[in-house]
Amino acid sequence: MNTTDLIGYFSAFLTTLAFVPQAHHSWKTRDLSGVSLPMYSLFSLGVLGWLAYGVMISSWPIIVANSVTLVLACVVLYLKIKHKA
Repeated sequence: MNTTDLIGYFSAFLTTLAFVPQAHHSWKTRDLSGVSLPMYSLFSLGVLGWLAYGVMISSWPIIVANSVTLVLACVVLYLKIKHKA
């Protein structure tokens, strides 16, 4: 693994990890009053775009990070829509 991939994986890990507290808090408390539905919707579409881009260029750091981030963001979106908070 080269330095470029290491930086990519490290950065992907950190940016993906940043969504874990929000997803965990949302799941545990069902309190989504501070979550913006338009923002999370646009963000999720952007992550989906990055995932498609990663697949197209065969970049595993981009694919892995955006796959996990998309799942976490979709959990928050699902809860936001379901609980209409």
